[in-house]
This record gives sequence, C-alpha cells and structure tokens, in this order.
Amino acid sequence: MHSRPSRLTRLAPLAMLPALLCSAAPGWAVPPVTAQQRATAQQVAQGGVPLSALADNAPASHTVQRGDTLWHIASLFLKTPWRWPELWGMNLQEIRNPHLIYPGQVLVLIKDGDRARLQLAGADGQGQAPTNTVKLSPRVRSQLLPNGAIASIPLQLIGPFLNEAVVLSDDELANAPRVVATQEGRVMISRGETAYVRGDLGGVRSFTLFRQTKPLRDPGTGEVLGHEAAYVGTADHVRAEGTAPASGLPVPASFVMTSTRQEAGVGDRLAPVPARDFSAYAPHAPAAAMDGQVVSIYGEALTAGQNQIVAINRGNRDGVERGHVLALWRAGAEALDKTGAKAQRIQLPDERTGLLFVFRVFDRVSYALILNALDPVKAGDRFSQP
Repeated sequence: MHSRPSRLTRLAPLAMLPALLCSAAPGWAVPPVTAQQRATAQQVAQGGVPLSALADNAPASHTVQRGDTLWHIASLFLKTPWRWPELWGMNLQEIRNPHLIYPGQVLVLIKDGDRARLQLAGADGQGQAPTNTVKLSPRVRSQLLPNGAIASIPLQLIGPFLNEAVVLSDDELANAPRVVATQEGRVMISRGETAYVRGDLGGVRSFTLFRQTKPLRDPGTGEVLGHEAAYVGTADHVRAEGTAPASGLPVPASFVMTSTRQEAGVGDRLAPVPARDFSAYAPHAPAAAMDGQVVSIYGEALTAGQNQIVAINRGNRDGVERGHVLALWRAGAEALDKTGAKAQRIQLPDERTGLLFVFRVFDRVSYALILNALDPVKAGDRFSQP
C-alpha cells in the first residue's frame, strides 16, 4: 500500500492531485491528466456550485477518515451527492480516472459570492481547517482501496458481487465448459476435491462455477436480456484434458475446488474469474436522459431495500456506466375521483422513492446497489437519471 503524499501545495485543487501523486509515489502508475482535462477541471473549480446546492448543515471542512467514502463525503456538503464533481472541479474524463483522496487529508469548503467549491488543505501548516472541522470517530471496517485511497461507496456491500454476479448470453451459456464427472463418483464436490471438466478453457486457469441460470426478462417487452447465473464457488485447473492411450476416449481436464458457496456437481458451468476491480469510480449522473426498469432482485427475495442488489434492463449498449447514480420511482396508483358530477378513474403521478448506484455493467443488463429507498423495491419499478 502506498502512503499518501507527504507535501501538497497549499489549497491545491483536486484536479491537480493525480499529477502530485505520480511524483510522490513512483512505481504506482496513474494515467496522466491531459492539459485539456486540467484546464477544464480548473475552469469548473473556479465556478463551483451555487450556495443553494449545499446541504443545510454543510461543514466548513472535513478531515478524511478511514471508513469514509466519496459518497459519504459528498453527502456532507451537497443536497445532491452525485453533483460532487462540480463541487470538486472534475470533468467526465477525470471521473473515469477519479481523484485519489486519503485518510488524514482535510477538505475545505470555500465560499465566494454565491458559489462554493471544495479544495484540499495544505500539509505545510498553512491553510489550516476551520475550528468547526468535522472529525469522525475511528471505525473498525476499512473502506480503502489497495493504494490507500478511499472508495466510492462501502466496498463490503458490493465486493462479493464483483465476482459472483454473472450475466451470460445464449452463446456463452452453450459454449461454457461444464463439470461432467466427480472424483470417485461423488454426488457433490466440496472444497479441495476434484471435478472433471470438458469444454474450451481458452488458456484460463481460474474459474467461477455457477448453476441454475435464470433468464433476465425485460419487464416491458418480455425479451430475454441475458442469463443470470447462481454462484457456486471457484476452481483451479490442475491437469489438462487428453485422450486415453488404450481406448482412444477423451479424458476430461481436472479441477480442484478452491472455494464453495454451495457444493458443486455434475452439470455446473464454468466462467473465467474476472479481475477484482476496486477502482473508485466516482458516483455521477448520466450525461443524457435515461430511463428503464428493475428486472429482478438479486437472490430469492421478491422485494429489496437499502444496501441490496438489483438488476436493471440497461447496459453498455444503452450508455450505462459504472458509477452512474439513478433515481428510483414508484408507479402512481389508480384512484377514483368522486368530487365531480360523475366519478372518474384517475392515475396518480409517479413518486420518487430512492437512488441506485451502478457498479457492474454487462451488454444489456447492469447490477446496481440500492443507496436508499423509501418503499420496498420490486421488479418492474422504474428508474431515471436523478
């Protein structure tokens, strides 16, 4: 883990932070910020946000603590946390390569006329935080990325799903390697035991096992958007497939189960283990209008609430990005207007009920964390840009 920089320019705009980190932490490659990106970010930083966008009790400063997240910090300062790039002077290109904020750094709220912006206090004894700096109590659970920076949202809420939530197309499902037999004819395979697999491994050695795929259907059209796979565990390739010398029959490849959520068995399918990516993709609203529906609740539940996972019917091809914040809506109920000369059926307006944070994106489906919800979330509920 790399430590945070020891010296920072007094009140350095956050737009300059990646360049400072590159010089302070050799060996850790941060993609460079272009001159155009820097100029745009500085221009935004000079404007900031209107004072009306600040939270009613926004502090004058905040000392970053272990356990903080970008979303939490933005919520301290803004009524609408997804607008934090405007407050911190970022543009869309830099959101993809977000600024790295470290525990111990002090973020200072600067008000100039009817605008406000957030800057980073220097570590040279100047530009000290005001006396009403917010300091949080120590927390047991760390929310740090591998490089020591804080995360976008609590990682323990989405960490397991970065590997476990898998959506496959028809072609991927048909061509996926499969378990064809077990060691000594066992019915189920536990951790440390051997599974025999046939299929094209593509040179990959570590796989996720899944079963009981269920189709994810668009709530509006009924079209199958992909197949959600139930997570079983992981296995490593230990012996290549071949051909028996005497009989000429095919010999399947051997795998050892390295972890299990449930016992594996014949017929389970294999998919390569994706790289775990804990990049601090910044929460941000879609750049264009977007709407869609919740496809399903991850798991067996019929409804979901805060900190649970849902699948939505929009993905890469629809412009969905990791980090998108989306508004949840409850459909207005039908009612009967009895106030007129004749009773008339009416449709009440939709009501906004919560927020989603997209953390994994497939071609036509994405997974999102429910950040908050006033009502239980169910399949068919609508979402839009916030």
